[in-house]
Amino acid sequence: MAATADLESLPGVGPATAEKLAEAGYDSYRGLAVASPGELSTAADVGERSAAEIIRAARKAADVGGFETGTAILRRRETVGKLRWGVPAVDEMLGGGVETGSITEVYGQFGVGKSQVTHQLAVNVQLPPKHGGLGGRAVFVDGEDTFRPERIDDMVRGLSEEVLAGEFDRRGIDGSPDDEGAMEDLVGDFLDTIHVAKAFNSNHQILLAEKAKELAGEYEGTERPVRLLCVDSLTAHFRAEYVGRGTLAERQQKLNKHLHDLLRIAALHNAAVVVTNQVQSNPDSYFGDPTRPVGGHILGHASSFRLYLRNSKGTKRIVRLVDAPNLPDGEAVMRVEGAGLVAE
Repeated sequence: MAATADLESLPGVGPATAEKLAEAGYDSYRGLAVASPGELSTAADVGERSAAEIIRAARKAADVGGFETGTAILRRRETVGKLRWGVPAVDEMLGGGVETGSITEVYGQFGVGKSQVTHQLAVNVQLPPKHGGLGGRAVFVDGEDTFRPERIDDMVRGLSEEVLAGEFDRRGIDGSPDDEGAMEDLVGDFLDTIHVAKAFNSNHQILLAEKAKELAGEYEGTERPVRLLCVDSLTAHFRAEYVGRGTLAERQQKLNKHLHDLLRIAALHNAAVVVTNQVQSNPDSYFGDPTRPVGGHILGHASSFRLYLRNSKGTKRIVRLVDAPNLPDGEAVMRVEGAGLVAE
């Protein structure tokens, strides 16, 4: 109720409007500041002009939306977290790991290991920063029925003895890796800190992004806030439901809105957003690799980091950094083993 009362201090926001905003997830000045008039108009049942005035007032109250110096931006960049894959070559290529506050896209062919990456990150994000994590919890939007708790079990058991010892102590579990009962308790604690929801279609997937925002708000300020949101796969439902050129514009509009919802979660909660993406073959390509990610320019512009996974011999995988705002293109090698992602 405190958040609702605060919203009433904004011009044009009475008790009823504040209640509608809070129910729609707009329960803070920052959340309102990054909304669009159209979205707010629908959520609060007010005119777009009134919605725009509310947004302007929220931006002023939250002190966002204006110009600032490069020095201030550099200072704010110091709060960006780095979530490691646990593969030194990949983490070095990424400048320390997956960044919070932005979207990282991982694309590749079927069976290349995209879901293995999301599972590994869902484990690693729970580790303290000294071990490459962010000390938080993960949210997993499962669009292709890929989440497997058994895989989390494998990856937790695959952590180094030093990390495992620290996790037993940090989580207050008496035991060691040799104690099967204690190990099961530890795995259960890791699983309890991963929130999974299966998306049945594109509309449901968009709704789950909104629910993820509410979940992040619920745990913000707690001992284990939401620091990772995985969507596996981002484009599968959109690709299946919108077939043919006649539906392309509508598909891209919905995908664009979905991506902006994910970006808001990343920005408002300093969380890393990792999405996997399917690929298609470009028949016009006569030279080089014809594989292209689905989603077009909209996804390309929304993803700050784009990683292309491709198969090599056996369990070996090539990870290629295709695009990043501050890093050179590069390649690294890893293996997908029973214990998780490991160095070559």
